[in-house]
Amino acid sequence: MDLEAFLDHLNQGKKVQGGSEAHQFMHGVSQEALRITAEINGRYHEPEELRALFSELIGRPVDESFGLFPPFYTDCGKNIHVGKQVFINMGCKFQDQGGIFIGDGSLIGHNVVLATLNHAIPPEDRSSMLPAPIRIGRHVWIGANATVLPGVTIGDGAIIAAGAVVTRDVPENAIVGGVPARIMRQFKEELS
Repeated sequence: MDLEAFLDHLNQGKKVQGGSEAHQFMHGVSQEALRITAEINGRYHEPEELRALFSELIGRPVDESFGLFPPFYTDCGKNIHVGKQVFINMGCKFQDQGGIFIGDGSLIGHNVVLATLNHAIPPEDRSSMLPAPIRIGRHVWIGANATVLPGVTIGDGAIIAAGAVVTRDVPENAIVGGVPARIMRQFKEELS
């Protein structure tokens, strides 16, 4: 298995069976992600150095408007996709095997967790994982310590309150909060 076949497997939402070839490949990808994140987190880097390291981590260049305040953690990296003017604040943890897509102008607050894998429910199959993407629209603001679970889509302009646990899709221009997150308010806003 190569990286392209691995990502294709994940992006089709296919189960990663515990002990399978895909599972073993995932461990190798994790080692590279751990190496790169250790470099990102290990000392001070100028913004352009951080962009270069993050680009290496995800396997494609990020826009010069991308911003990151370390530390940052991921156990894959290769299925993170970021738009322009995206900012990721300190302490974020991205489990991106299922795919994380962040739209232009979005802000990710301190200690946000984006998790795209669930484990299988039957105890005898618990080591198997089920990938599902997280899609974050344009101009979204995710507050500190929020958690977004697999398969969630967050609409353009939405705000996720600090500490929220987002278990289902969020409409455009909605403010959600709580555990599990619920719509607190809807507003009308034109995005440019």
